[in-house]
Amino acid sequence: MPEISESRRAFLKSSVAAAVAAAAPASMTAEQNTSAPKPARKPNIIYYVADQMRWDFLGSQGENPTTLTPNLDAISARGTRFATAVTNQPVCSPSRSVMLTGRYATETGVWSNARAIDSSLPTLASVLRQNGYTANFIGKWHLAPGTAEEGGGHGQVKPEFRAGFLDYWEGANEYEWTTHPYEGTIWDGDGNPITFKNQYRVDFLTDRVVKFLQKDHDKPFLLFVSQLEPHFQNDVKHFVGPNGSKDKFANPFVPHDLSGKLGDWQGELPDYYGCIAAIDQSVGRILKTLEEQGQLENTIFMFSSDHGCHFKTRNLEYKRSPHNASIRIPLIAQGPGFDNAATVHEVVGNIHITPTLLDAAGVPIPQSMKGKSLLPLAQNASSRKQWKNCELIQISEAMTARALRTKDWTYSVLDPSADVRTDKFGKKYQDYLLYDQRADPYESVNLIWRPEHKETVNKLRTQLQEEMKYADEPEAEFVPSRLFY
Repeated sequence: MPEISESRRAFLKSSVAAAVAAAAPASMTAEQNTSAPKPARKPNIIYYVADQMRWDFLGSQGENPTTLTPNLDAISARGTRFATAVTNQPVCSPSRSVMLTGRYATETGVWSNARAIDSSLPTLASVLRQNGYTANFIGKWHLAPGTAEEGGGHGQVKPEFRAGFLDYWEGANEYEWTTHPYEGTIWDGDGNPITFKNQYRVDFLTDRVVKFLQKDHDKPFLLFVSQLEPHFQNDVKHFVGPNGSKDKFANPFVPHDLSGKLGDWQGELPDYYGCIAAIDQSVGRILKTLEEQGQLENTIFMFSSDHGCHFKTRNLEYKRSPHNASIRIPLIAQGPGFDNAATVHEVVGNIHITPTLLDAAGVPIPQSMKGKSLLPLAQNASSRKQWKNCELIQISEAMTARALRTKDWTYSVLDPSADVRTDKFGKKYQDYLLYDQRADPYESVNLIWRPEHKETVNKLRTQLQEEMKYADEPEAEFVPSRLFY
């Protein structure tokens, strides 16, 4: 990790520790004084999602020496960093459905893009609204049906498809088609257009967030901030950072999993870096506004992404694969319940985000949710010993595949006979990938056909089948690699 990040981390840790110690009674021991006093009312919640952001572009992960995320790194230092977080479905709409419902994509109704969340499911927004919160949204939605006639398409989203975000609303369903990096349109809750021009898209959306935060709020609020960046601009098929990014970030550091591989990272990384820098500055503005409004200490701020980006090194697009570059995501949080200066190394999926935020707000988690609260992992190191440390990854559109991600292994199967347009589930899965995360974290060597790993594969296959059963997937046939025999 760069020296500046280490020093910043040390400063913030010492500052938080000093503040907590000063507030504690003299008789309280350091071990007892592990959490801040409970606020007078439930904490506000800001959940900020940067689309298609790789986990290793977060400076506090220690993988990338380019210092672009000082504000995000400060959150990591003050709060909790989940160092091995993954998405349970590496494509936009399905991942978002998972993070907002605590259910797998095959259960939410959104197993591929351009679908709506099953309206019978409780969501982060609907549950919080039932418990005294307002539920507010700004940015890219991508969880409405695919056509305007159905209530979705590119633009305005009908209230019945907003998954409980029924208070303040400013957004577009497929933001990447209604806007460009320096101009575009979103819509308010009543369908009125909000346009911008000659301003970078990240900054425009941040202005809308600041405007919301400066309002009077007589109830605790949930605000989902959904940026498009660093996702590529669909109609031009390129990443587009702020003007000047190509020069500012020319010849950048190349992540180890990309180096030496074919793909389009050579031309796209400079703008991708520019996007990341803009996202970090946006986060800094929002935190500053919270502080100015006297709301910083009583606001949970969680930052994540819906999936990563492999720059066409693993297939012909950017995600939809079981590789770390696709599935690993940044996940950090600060505020009530998270201000522990903690790093959690256990493997956690974004299916746990809604249960975690509900738990942090003191709101009961619906029994129908499959995800679990991560709050015990953030607050108590001993609880990490009981965490199962594996996540089911469901993959659609590019292939019908399933994967199991553990601390030590990634194991994946696929059904080559499935129709990716219509088949939510596979019927006959074949061994596809095996990576040793301890010896090969950049996934250079596929071990799936190595005879010495036959026992490992058999064990992981059984574990994957158990996770698929937990996700209520129908029973399928599994065909072991014949090269083992």
